[in-house]
Amino acid sequence: MKYLSVLGSTGSVGRQSLDTISLFPERFKIIALAAGKNLSLLKTQIKKFHPQLVCVMNKELARALSLNLSKNNVLRIVYGESGYEEVATFPEVDMVISAMVGISGLKPTLAAIQAGKTVVLANKESLVAGGALIISALRRKNQILPIDSEHSAIFQLLHNQEKAHLKRIILTASGGPFWSLPQEKLGKVTPEMALKHPRWSMGVRISVDSATLMNKGLEAIEAKWLFNVPLSQIDILIHPQSIVHSLIELTDGAIMAHFGVPDMHLPIAFALNYPERLPINISPLNLFSQPLTFFPPDFKKFPCLHLALEAAKIGGTMPTVLNAADEIAIEAFLKRKIRFTDIPKVINVVMDRHNSIDAVSLEAILTADQWARNEAKRWIERHLEV
Repeated sequence: MKYLSVLGSTGSVGRQSLDTISLFPERFKIIALAAGKNLSLLKTQIKKFHPQLVCVMNKELARALSLNLSKNNVLRIVYGESGYEEVATFPEVDMVISAMVGISGLKPTLAAIQAGKTVVLANKESLVAGGALIISALRRKNQILPIDSEHSAIFQLLHNQEKAHLKRIILTASGGPFWSLPQEKLGKVTPEMALKHPRWSMGVRISVDSATLMNKGLEAIEAKWLFNVPLSQIDILIHPQSIVHSLIELTDGAIMAHFGVPDMHLPIAFALNYPERLPINISPLNLFSQPLTFFPPDFKKFPCLHLALEAAKIGGTMPTVLNAADEIAIEAFLKRKIRFTDIPKVINVVMDRHNSIDAVSLEAILTADQWARNEAKRWIERHLEV
């Protein structure tokens, strides 16, 4: 029996993780849940999984949740930053699913690792902004197990491979909803259009990041830290069918690929029960249903991908700034304050104004994050005044 905490239980990955866990009650037990504001769904999860500890965003939400639960739901409710870290480090927990969205996931993820927990990682920001901190805190091999389909695929492909035999990692990207859309039409893209991913069911931010291809740049930064390879050994291919989840090329020229249906339950199940596999009941992959195609990325059409790779090359606090500016730009786009094509403009301006710090501490990361958010908001406000 594995005892688990879930950070971000009401988000897309959190929900799918709990769906998978519920299929195997003899293998997994939920000890703690952490959510944000979705009390209705969290209440349902509490009744189903009976955790000992629950965390929400603030004191008001904690009070509201307490009032909404019957006396039969015996559990402790905490809130805020300290509460999330308590969920991440709960003594009885073996494994922590890190599925919070944004920089708020960094501190509890780092705390879980420092506490010796195995971390099932979906929170990109933990490695994008705090990769050096996270990796230096690891106590053992495979303490981080990736959930992203691409990184899960690479993890599996590299299993039992000699590091010296690896020539390069090839990340695949679906291209999002606008891969075939003419560039001149991107300025007319609406939030509703950007949120309709052709292959995956994802959260709001990651859907927009997929539409701009920023998500693939963030994944390249993740791969750099997860697999301890230089950025020069990471390539990106557009693969609209989302069936080949990633590839590796070995020094003898052999290329190995990971195939699978585009369903997050697969990488989630693999991480939860690693090194053994779980019998997940999903539709089998039909290789005859469509051709498999691959294309080079278009950096001119999707400048966010170029910006992410540039931030990775600069290193230090620059990936933190990239991520923070992206988050603010997406928020403004979803509120229709800026256009889809303004997202990379916001990020580029903020990156240009930042002097990256090489020696990165948690304090430096959080300071850079807040600075970037403020700069992005200022640019957007000035943009609206024009």
